Amino acid sequence: MNELISQHLDLWTTAIASKARAGRGASSPSPAGEGRGEGNPTSPRNAKVTAYGIKKLRELILELAVRGKLVPQDPNDEPASALLEKIAQERICLIKEKKLRAPKAIPEIDEGEIPFLLPIGWEWARLDQLSPNSLVDGDWIESKDQDAFGDIRLIQLGDVGVNEFKDVSDKFINENTFMRLNCTELNHRDILIARLPSPIGRACLFPGLNQKAITVVDVAILRSLDFMHDQYLVHAINSTLFRIQVEEYGKGATRFRISTGNLKSILVPIPPKTEQHRIVAKVDELMALCDQLEQQQTDHLAAHQTLVQTLLETLTQAADAAEFEQAWSRIADHFDTLFNTEFSIDQLKQTLLQLAVMGKLVPQNINDEPANLLLQKIENEKDQLIRQGKIKKQKTYPQVSDQEKPFDIPPRWLWVRFGMLVNFQSELVRPEDFLDLDQVAPDSIEKGTGKLLFRRTVNESGIRGPNNRFYAGQILYSKIRPSLSKAIIASFDGLCSADMYPLESKIHVDFLLKVILSEPFLQQVRILENRIKMPKLNVDSLSSIVVPLPPLVEQHRIVAKVDELMALCDALKARIAAAQTTQLQLADAIVEQAVA
Repeated sequence: MNELISQHLDLWTTAIASKARAGRGASSPSPAGEGRGEGNPTSPRNAKVTAYGIKKLRELILELAVRGKLVPQDPNDEPASALLEKIAQERICLIKEKKLRAPKAIPEIDEGEIPFLLPIGWEWARLDQLSPNSLVDGDWIESKDQDAFGDIRLIQLGDVGVNEFKDVSDKFINENTFMRLNCTELNHRDILIARLPSPIGRACLFPGLNQKAITVVDVAILRSLDFMHDQYLVHAINSTLFRIQVEEYGKGATRFRISTGNLKSILVPIPPKTEQHRIVAKVDELMALCDQLEQQQTDHLAAHQTLVQTLLETLTQAADAAEFEQAWSRIADHFDTLFNTEFSIDQLKQTLLQLAVMGKLVPQNINDEPANLLLQKIENEKDQLIRQGKIKKQKTYPQVSDQEKPFDIPPRWLWVRFGMLVNFQSELVRPEDFLDLDQVAPDSIEKGTGKLLFRRTVNESGIRGPNNRFYAGQILYSKIRPSLSKAIIASFDGLCSADMYPLESKIHVDFLLKVILSEPFLQQVRILENRIKMPKLNVDSLSSIVVPLPPLVEQHRIVAKVDELMALCDALKARIAAAQTTQLQLADAIVEQAVA
């Protein structure tokens, strides 16, 4: 075990996975469209990753423990067969004394059931053979039975973690209910086993509380009575070996669960009791090492993310070209070290957007027609559409004050209100009249990237209420929870949720989308969102947001440069993801080989 840890230390500590792909057995829909993703985090606390390598190391420790490969065997230990015989005799005594009802007969273990051979002195046993007291469920407590002022604690599924009693529930019953329902009081160091995910079959020791406690029916209770080392049983129940059996017995599409009857029949490898003590001591030692490694990894990732964010902020905060060049030089000198995680690439992409809308990404050209003339043309065009009855007369927007301008912009640029650059197109229709068109809703848009996750027809969506017609080339913007920044440029005609605005851009539509996705726009959205109870932007609020307007030809240069740099970022991110996938597969392979 020491060699497995030391030889592969770099792998255990660097194999990380995003939370979206951390569950190796999880599956997600595979809709037709432009690909899936989990969004674009913008701060270190949003970098959702899991220490996959260390997680696999923990699994390996438990798996070696229950296979007899973690500590050496001692031929002088009393064999597990004697231990199991003592438990069986104690159960017979309890039944004779009428302290225990005779349980159903436990089926003999068939040779074909045995997953692997055990060391000499070990025995296979069913879970219900490991205690004189038969495995029992918690109590059926309905909501009407609970009493917020009761003094008996109701332990729930959320309290049962993997080798951890979480102590998070705040439910109670009173003494009268306890007596009326003949509840089972929990004892100190009872083993609690969750019969529902996640994960199903997880177990922990009940540490005892300063008050009487019971548990719910979806938690099974195993009371060992000192015949077995209770912590060894918890480790065995939390092992992959046990989990695989639980999931094979589990049933239910909506509420996946295992019955207590099936739980009783699951096989557990039992070492001599003295070896159980040695195993627990070694597991505790190695798990403490895993805790240290995980904390070091967490600290390293947090420091790395903060460093990346701080250095990128020096680009956006640079006062002049010389300061910008100096800031970029610091980043470029350590680019490979800084941008080696998916999160850091997402931060870089957001910084590129911010630099683009600040006028710091491409050079200005004094021959470009200034933005004030572009704005005048937009206003003239809107006036003409109003006279033709194609759009409604729009309100007059106040000028942008100096206090509202978040940063300085180049000389030929202009600060304007968002509503001056778009026409809000609302054309509510009945979905049943357009069943073959595509339907877009906030859930089908990836947050922060401007990408459509999947496509579905109106008929497939099953919508019933009125939807907005939209047309190719329009921006679809989600007004619900707008800080998620869900917006796309439609490449087809269709219907969109009434919770989305179809926007007709009066400037380069790709540039306007990049403005919408940029941090300066989002900062204003968050302020507006926090002012209202329901996170939903109305037309007036959205229209009031201040945005930078460059000359039209510069918009084209900006879009071309951003697209070029985003493609490079995506390619780099794909390589990082591929490398991470390889690390995860290596971690899996090492674990599988070690227990083979």
